[in-house]
Amino acid sequence: MKVQCILCDKIEVINQDSIIAKRLRNRPIHTYMCEECTNRVTEKAQERLAKRKNGDDSTSEEW
Repeated sequence: MKVQCILCDKIEVINQDSIIAKRLRNRPIHTYMCEECTNRVTEKAQERLAKRKNGDDSTSEEW
């Protein structure tokens, strides 16, 4: 099954019998992200959560 990453538009082939392929077929609202983009997003999210956990969140500054 050919799929296209929603972030980088890279086209990949995944196993048609995989769980990801089944989700994409049965629920069209689900989107696909390639491994590179998934890792990049995960790293950024973990950094953001670590900052928030340590109290370094710049968005929570008092005015």
